[in-house]
Amino acid sequence: MALQRIGDILIKEKIINESQLQEALKKKQPDERLGETFIRLKFTTEMQILKALEASTGVQRISLTNFTIDGSVLEMVTEAFCRRNNIIPLRIEGSKLLYATSDPLDFATLEELRMMTGYQPKAYSAAKNDIITQIEKYYGFTRTLEALGVKQNIMSEQAIEEAGMEDETPMVKLVNQILTSAVFQRASDIHIDPLDDKTLIRYRVDGILDTVREFPIKIHSQMVSRIKVMSGMDITETRVPQDGRIQTLIQQKNLDLRISTLPTVRGEKVVMRILDLSGAMNRITSLGLSHDEEAMILKMISQPNGIVLVSGPTGSGKTTTLYACLNELNDPNVNIVTVEDPVEIKMAGVNQVQVHPDVDLTFANALRSILRQDPNIIMIGEIRDVETAEISIRASLTGHLVLSTIHTNSAIKTISRLMDMGLEPFLIASSLSGIISQRLVRRLCPECSFQEEPSSREKEIFAKNNVSIDKVWRAKGCPSCNYKGYAGRIGIFEVLPISKTMEKLISDSRPMDELDQQAEKEGMVSLLMSGLEKVRSGVTTLEEVLKVANE
Repeated sequence: MALQRIGDILIKEKIINESQLQEALKKKQPDERLGETFIRLKFTTEMQILKALEASTGVQRISLTNFTIDGSVLEMVTEAFCRRNNIIPLRIEGSKLLYATSDPLDFATLEELRMMTGYQPKAYSAAKNDIITQIEKYYGFTRTLEALGVKQNIMSEQAIEEAGMEDETPMVKLVNQILTSAVFQRASDIHIDPLDDKTLIRYRVDGILDTVREFPIKIHSQMVSRIKVMSGMDITETRVPQDGRIQTLIQQKNLDLRISTLPTVRGEKVVMRILDLSGAMNRITSLGLSHDEEAMILKMISQPNGIVLVSGPTGSGKTTTLYACLNELNDPNVNIVTVEDPVEIKMAGVNQVQVHPDVDLTFANALRSILRQDPNIIMIGEIRDVETAEISIRASLTGHLVLSTIHTNSAIKTISRLMDMGLEPFLIASSLSGIISQRLVRRLCPECSFQEEPSSREKEIFAKNNVSIDKVWRAKGCPSCNYKGYAGRIGIFEVLPISKTMEKLISDSRPMDELDQQAEKEGMVSLLMSGLEKVRSGVTTLEEVLKVANE
């Protein structure tokens, strides 16, 4: 009955026809579900089946990629049961046990879960391989901790010594699983924080730091030692901060990990920055720019000379924007040279120089050498001092296109910052082609976001900025977004091309207010307005925009 039912559903949704159903029934192998037969015979894909089941049965599809499973629920269901039935428990909500399955029509497994746990099971559908991956990830953690002698946050001194002295494998596995779990959840940073009685493992996902694991404090020093060994640090030195680097392959992704340790009163804190070297290079079209902003940036970087600056605080996506611009400009007919600290993404066809202050290879010194390398385009990781700024201006005035970043809060304040460095206003005016100021906001989860009337405060903010709005989108939270209400991030931008009028105002050292008014007159969209437009289009929420753009 259940086999026929999935066939009927797929026929009803016009994914397969009757003859394909009959052929699949004939060719179905023992212990193979009919849905798997359809996929094997290439009559359909797993995603099409899940979508059809969602439409027909109301069982919601979820993405397990960035989902954090409640560890306590794993104790209720054995790993063998999960593997046999291709399910994984997610969490308890009241009297319900939420679980993910690749076959929402498997009612026998649902009944077994009810008998096994005493809870009312509620199914979500997910891809088979995603479930297998999560089983390995989460049950693998449990097996590793048991190998270390850790069970329910208890660990004996003898077990610690045995694990450390006789067999390092469990600790190696534990660190690898922490890294793998972070990659699955799209974390940008891993924090390992020692407390008085435990060690916290925290992941930063979409800019938000969340605790995902707690381990006994007794294994903290071993964990730090293992990370130090991997990153080439001195494991005997615990009194001073250290930096290291790990290049590794996790889940077919080539990753670069930047490791930093910091001695605290409770032990060494470790932060690991994750850079995905195998990820597809961003293009300007994928940054979240409006059509007009995109056109302005393409015009700025198509100039044969001048400086284009990307501004914003740490972690606002400046480097991503720079690489997207380089990707656009990368061509065998031009010589592109970069000077970076560190080189975050290696690009074919681009000559990338890593800063080494210990041998006096600073930004300024590297730039001087680069100018003798016949470059067309120069990318400087960051303008940090007046010397680097002066050489950059000289390079742009002698016929080079210079791209760089600078830490300022807005496009206009970038001009003020350059003047504060002591640069002559006429040099700034004649060399600057444009400024891009940006921030990152979290995207609403497409699975659970919903519309409602804006609040009186929201109406007031939109009215004040002459933006009309009838409905706003809200974050809710569901298994697909790990109950965050958001999934991924997108940029909001302030793009300021330097016009002839603006150039004259800068050259005459006019007040910043006057420059601001001129930029507004020329149609520059502020960060706030860019954010409000994304709120109106349902991409993000006003709360997210107001976190990064002042009203």
